Amino acid sequence: MGRGRSRVGPVAAALGVLALANVSNNRIARRWAPVTSAAATAVLLAIARRDGLTWAELGFSGAGRGTRLGGALAAGVAAAYAAGVVLPRTRPLFLDERALALSRARLLEEALVQVPIGTVLLEEVAFRGVLPALLGRSLPAGTAGVAAAASFGLWHVLPAIDMARANPALGHLASGSSAAAPGHPTSGSPAGGSPAGGSPAATAVRLVAATVASTTVAGLLFGELRRRGGLLAPALTHLGTNSLGYVAARLARRLDRDRR
Repeated sequence: MGRGRSRVGPVAAALGVLALANVSNNRIARRWAPVTSAAATAVLLAIARRDGLTWAELGFSGAGRGTRLGGALAAGVAAAYAAGVVLPRTRPLFLDERALALSRARLLEEALVQVPIGTVLLEEVAFRGVLPALLGRSLPAGTAGVAAAASFGLWHVLPAIDMARANPALGHLASGSSAAAPGHPTSGSPAGGSPAGGSPAATAVRLVAATVASTTVAGLLFGELRRRGGLLAPALTHLGTNSLGYVAARLARRLDRDRR
């Protein structure tokens, strides 16, 4: 019991750092997310090292395996995105205004700076490195991994609220109603409104719940990747998933316009 208590301080400190970074990156200073995330990552690593964790325990190992595994999975993500964009039925799911409203320069900034440093660096070090390692000092490894994955799911509440506003097609999907007609992702609902059959608030709640659940599952899968290939394996997969999403959104809009 005493050992469990001794780990509460580092875990609470790590969660506090993550809470502050989450609010800052999503509500206060979004463009400064790379700076905030880099600083938060450094603080989390300092907390972990002060608690006696080694670099290997934090996932800084297996670079060769991680590169091969993560690279292969990122290529798989690219192939899945390409198929989704080409198919008219799934194309509306990629029409996300958060990407489509950006200039070309801002899109490059998001894909090459904001995602790698502002998102992937902090999330992989925090949820696949520091948190499971800290929790693993007083919990079984499996339980620590599930707790870290659940924290990763909750981390996405604020982004999911933004997604509900920016991607009407996903709102349709989460609400359980039929997807918007191909090429017309907002068909059946006014701009900023909700799919037929549900209020905007109810649609947002469903999308947030679905996002938390899906990112928790993703956290479990990324945790397994980290076990097999260190932090590089989930980091490369994560990077491919997020950065290529911006490219997929632009391609989806171009194909959508050509179709009309």
